[in-house]
Amino acid sequence: MKFSSSLLLSVKTILFTSYVLAFPLLELQKILEQTPLEIGENKYNDLGNFQSEFVKSSPVDTVELQSLINKDALEERAQKLYELAERSTKEYGRPTRVIGSPGHWSTIGYIKKELHKLKDYYDVSTQDFEAVDGRVSSFSLLIDGVQPKSVVAMALTPPTLNKNPVNGPLVAVDGEGCYASDYPESVSGAIALIKRGTCAFGNKSQLAGEAGALAAIIYNNEPGSVKGTLGEPTGKEIATLGLDQDEGEHYLKLLSQGETLETTVYVDSYVGKIKTTNVIAETKLGDKENVVMLGAHSDSVSEGPGINDDGSGTISLLEVALQLSKFSVNNTVRFAWWAAEEEGLLGSDHYVSVLTPEEKSKIRLFMDYDMMASPNYAYQVYDANNVDNPVGSEELKYLYIDWYLDQGLNYTLIPFDGRSDYDAFIKSGIPGGGIATGAEGIKTKEEQALFGGTSGEWFDPCYHQLCDDLSNPNYDAWLVNTKLIAHSVATYATSFEGFPSPYSHKDIGTNNFKAPVFKYHGPHLII
Repeated sequence: MKFSSSLLLSVKTILFTSYVLAFPLLELQKILEQTPLEIGENKYNDLGNFQSEFVKSSPVDTVELQSLINKDALEERAQKLYELAERSTKEYGRPTRVIGSPGHWSTIGYIKKELHKLKDYYDVSTQDFEAVDGRVSSFSLLIDGVQPKSVVAMALTPPTLNKNPVNGPLVAVDGEGCYASDYPESVSGAIALIKRGTCAFGNKSQLAGEAGALAAIIYNNEPGSVKGTLGEPTGKEIATLGLDQDEGEHYLKLLSQGETLETTVYVDSYVGKIKTTNVIAETKLGDKENVVMLGAHSDSVSEGPGINDDGSGTISLLEVALQLSKFSVNNTVRFAWWAAEEEGLLGSDHYVSVLTPEEKSKIRLFMDYDMMASPNYAYQVYDANNVDNPVGSEELKYLYIDWYLDQGLNYTLIPFDGRSDYDAFIKSGIPGGGIATGAEGIKTKEEQALFGGTSGEWFDPCYHQLCDDLSNPNYDAWLVNTKLIAHSVATYATSFEGFPSPYSHKDIGTNNFKAPVFKYHGPHLII
């Protein structure tokens, strides 16, 4: 027997109304108002049985989906995220959503709670993994009795021996310190001075340690400081600091002139393992052989609440996921909230690492949304292409460009260099790209003319700082970019017509596809 769609809708409405009336109002109110108050893993699974009635049969339309995105919702969610970050204040002395903190566990709980409301539309899952947790409490460097102005501690550096200062002569390493033969015998019991380049910082630190160095100093091979990471620890690294090019070359020149530079290095740090969680939401409907995937990271740095970085992306994805649930899709849409991005893209790395080749080939593209609301913003598009990146990355780039132009907005291209969670997807042959609004980069006069704001200042003056709070985001730019995210989802959820065919998993590692080499892995340089 067949029923008309209007009759079915009426029956569904009656059943849902009856369910609500039968449900104790007090209990329903508790579910709607529930927030994750306890901190820790698996504390947020029992979130009630509230059923979504959002699912409708009309196909997703980009104009309609964009029209449902509004600034008030973004601001309301930002307020909630800041309140969650404040739960870390007792332990950390400031609001933060760094992995392992009460603020981050609460963020994970909040994401799950919001998605649970849409459980008729999405299959929601979590993915636990071990992340590297590293903190530098303090560090210092004295060369010939003077502390260099540009000195920084490498992320994930181990402490100096017994967390005490170590002393020795400064010894220059040959070449770029990428081979054991680059380290002279005199580096044993000394402080190694190493030029950046060619190989990863972690490799240089290990080789210096194996040569007997007490600590390592890596100086830049281009203007600017070295904000790098040693990456996944092997246990062979030694305390490692960084210098800018000018100071590094200054000390190298003094050594070449035969001067002896007594050096003292001190690092108090911790590097260990911590359990954390990715959250994944996938539409129940849609072609499972053609998956549209997008992601943002749920964590912040320890220094602050991370409302722009990347609370903005986290919230944009939640809003788009909510509004998408009012439509049907032709292709499966998969949302991801990554943990431990700030520690080196660990959540997205783990996710891709456990995918089978067949699963990878079903992901037609990955879209990365990190920092949507910088106060001194520019509308930035990753400059992906089909030569250096998987075929399809360039088509995604032009989807963003065309949308900005259609809105009468300017845009600028930025390097596609491994700084965010697209990295593992690109290296696995999955097309990728994304948009951003700028981090610690300096806005040029040309960009000021295009976007307003202030030239000569960072796009986000509060990047990785305590002041990345509710007053930091530019909510107008945030609204614009969330609408663009909605457009990207609606477009590919409808069709991949004209989009290049995916790589076969058999092509990965062949001449048909060669993974790019990036200088960055997350917010830190690795090479």
